[in-house]
Amino acid sequence: MRFIIQRDRLVQSVQDVMKAVTSRTTIPILTGIKIVATTDGVTLTGSDSDISIESFIPKEEAGDEIAEIKQPGAIVLQAKFFSEIVKKLPTDTVEIHVENQLQTVIRSGKSEFKLNGLDADEYPHLPQIKEENIFKIPTDLLKAMIRQTVFSVSTSETRPILTGVNWKVGNGELTCVATDSHRLALRKAKIETEADESYNVVIPGKSLGELSKILDDNNDLIDIVITENQVLFKAKNLLFFSRLLEGNYPDTSKLIPNESKTNIVVNTKDFLHAIDRASLLAREGRNNVVKFTTIQDGIIEISSNTPEIGNVVEELQSQSIEGEELKISFSAKFMMDALKTLEGSEITISFTGAMRPFVIRPINDDSILQLILPVRTY
Repeated sequence: MRFIIQRDRLVQSVQDVMKAVTSRTTIPILTGIKIVATTDGVTLTGSDSDISIESFIPKEEAGDEIAEIKQPGAIVLQAKFFSEIVKKLPTDTVEIHVENQLQTVIRSGKSEFKLNGLDADEYPHLPQIKEENIFKIPTDLLKAMIRQTVFSVSTSETRPILTGVNWKVGNGELTCVATDSHRLALRKAKIETEADESYNVVIPGKSLGELSKILDDNNDLIDIVITENQVLFKAKNLLFFSRLLEGNYPDTSKLIPNESKTNIVVNTKDFLHAIDRASLLAREGRNNVVKFTTIQDGIIEISSNTPEIGNVVEELQSQSIEGEELKISFSAKFMMDALKTLEGSEITISFTGAMRPFVIRPINDDSILQLILPVRTY
């Protein structure tokens, strides 16, 4: 195998596939990156058997030559060393050449590295996915949906299914739900699907987080293929495979209250900043709890008290308060996480009592909601 390639394109692809490579693996060859050169271009692959990422660098793009393939072939190189080397090479082009016994020469300018490679035939094959059921979604929408839900997945392995995001597709709509049983995030969007396709799968939160980092910010359509135990995301020159979590996701629709006793409309930014300030003295205490109390004339009091440190009290003018008076306590972190995902300058918070879950929504937008369980403080 021998090819010459633009260094910046190689670095970008290496960084993308590195997101799937882990040092903690039972299969030693997976600590490497597989490099395949064909007459069309160069393909890099990284995998940790949960996530697999394949990045393709075409021979030419828009009339510019990116790679010159002198001899097709394949090799697996240690990811840790290979990624560090290509980042630090001195010139804009890199020549990679496999000699006898899998020794690989990496040359750039006056710099030459030799790495011992592994036989590419021993690298596990990527999942073979029949692309029958595809739905499409703009990249920027997909990234937004991930950002607005993935933070709510559980980090504890006691209920592995909750470490994923539940994706439901039906009636031309995608619904993503994540919950760690203390809070819940839900986001819906219209998508392009085949006529009567429906799915209900759970994608690991970790996979979605890595996918979101790799995808460019544009509105190109991305193809999503779901099979029994895998999901494939296909973007330009990029394939991202993830295994699905096994098991049934709990029915979360029962958790979301239909009616409310107190409705409050506030400015998102002002409310976020007030909670942030209140949490300054709450951090030391157990799970940084802040108290929220309605006072007359549409004023809300936000306070927090940690006996050994001190306390903070702040009043905030709401746009409106309807319904019963309310005193409630909740985690400042959960509230700030939720508020950061909501677009729009004003939100409605709907309470159904001091110990019941409450719902936060942007005004006039029912495609997204955040739900938080309050904390008992007495």
